[in-house]
Amino acid sequence: MQQWYLLYKTRNYAEANIIQGMLAENQIPVQLLNKQDSSYLNFGDIEILVPMGLKDVAQSLLDKALLN
Repeated sequence: MQQWYLLYKTRNYAEANIIQGMLAENQIPVQLLNKQDSSYLNFGDIEILVPMGLKDVAQSLLDKALLN
């Protein structure tokens, strides 16, 4: 069974999708786990998960993306 690593949390759905797309472009599988309340979107987070074996590469890509 695949082990997943919590790479990033956000409350912004657009930001989560942009990060997901950037990782996918670099051949890193991504799972988005939306834990936001369906009625009150300011409660809960969207979690971005990557395979444990790719966490260092994914973190490096994310760090570079967030600096720009």
